[in-house]
Amino acid sequence: MNDQTKIAASLSPQPPFHEPGELVIRNVNWAGTRALYRKEVRRFMKVQLQTIWAPAVTTLMFLVIFTLALGGANRQVLGVPFADFIAPGLMIMGMMNNAFANSSFSLLAGKMQGTLIDYLMPPLSVSELLLALVGAAVTRAFCVGLALWAAMALWPGVHVTPAHPWAILWFGLMGAALTAFIGVLTSIWAEKFDHAAAITNFVIGPMTLLSGTFYSIDRLAPVFRAISHANPFFYAISGFRYGFVAAADGDVMVGSVVLLGLNVALGLLCYILLKRGWKLKA
Repeated sequence: MNDQTKIAASLSPQPPFHEPGELVIRNVNWAGTRALYRKEVRRFMKVQLQTIWAPAVTTLMFLVIFTLALGGANRQVLGVPFADFIAPGLMIMGMMNNAFANSSFSLLAGKMQGTLIDYLMPPLSVSELLLALVGAAVTRAFCVGLALWAAMALWPGVHVTPAHPWAILWFGLMGAALTAFIGVLTSIWAEKFDHAAAITNFVIGPMTLLSGTFYSIDRLAPVFRAISHANPFFYAISGFRYGFVAAADGDVMVGSVVLLGLNVALGLLCYILLKRGWKLKA
């Protein structure tokens, strides 16, 4: 190396040197959050036949069966045809179920496969980790919702033209985020896939099916109507349906506030458990 090369090398900017443990990313690690989010999205998109299209077809079968079995040409619920009544409920039901399935898999699969360290070691804060996991789950939910909406729009006798787009987006987001947070809590608590399946079969499934998806709660006895109002899934389904048919079983604003409060509470609970490393760190 000649003198001119040495001088040029000394004058060129050198990358900053940081001591071990020195804080380098002082704000939000957007690059790391995007990387984890893309990893989670690519995971379910690589098997989209199973994670998006299969749930959409299964939910569409509910529409066909219940319309043929219970619909009838002149039957109406909340002043709209029966098929138009159950279509939005089935749509948000599929979205919420798949949001839970996605967020409940990541950390639990890491536990089972011994790759949990891949989530805990990167330079991501707890809030960034939670944002990526929930964001990917909500993305999968909306992919399923769009697939269902396209299929139902082409199905004869079903009308899914949006009446209030803001309600569709808001309650779709709130409902998907609600089950996504529940899924994160499940993946933190569960020790094996049977535990997550138990939550799906005994909590998520009954709460979605018994929340006014196939019927109006106004026709229930007062006791069962009160139980339905205590079910948070009811507010997501009722508000989402309002976005399509401009009719709801309950107060849309009350449901919006209830869902927002529950999401904030569940988000804080997830943050605390992840911060403490409960059932995640030795």
